[in-house]
Amino acid sequence: MEQVKVGDVSLKLDANGLIPAVVQQHDTGEVLMVAWMSEESLSLTFETGTTWFWSRSRQELWNKGATSGNMQQVKRVLVDCDADTLVVEVDSPGPACHTGHRSCFYRELRGE
Repeated sequence: MEQVKVGDVSLKLDANGLIPAVVQQHDTGEVLMVAWMSEESLSLTFETGTTWFWSRSRQELWNKGATSGNMQQVKRVLVDCDADTLVVEVDSPGPACHTGHRSCFYRELRGE
């Protein structure tokens, strides 16, 4: 496990140098998506004020909304008690999901 210092917190990154980030709409608490952040994407997020993530499938950085125009403006970043998961509170002007839905969590599972 790798660690990266952000302010006075040592974040715990996984073996691939990543940390999960739950992205929420800042004013409603709506969970929009879950993505992975690297040390570089977290740094870019703080520098630009928009969300940057690491794509595990494409193996590259991506700025959420850069293609669609639905850029997420970061309001604040929270870290959990174990310093191994982030919550990124954003103002997301449009769909956060690549399917066009507002949230990636639009399907409900029901047990039988």
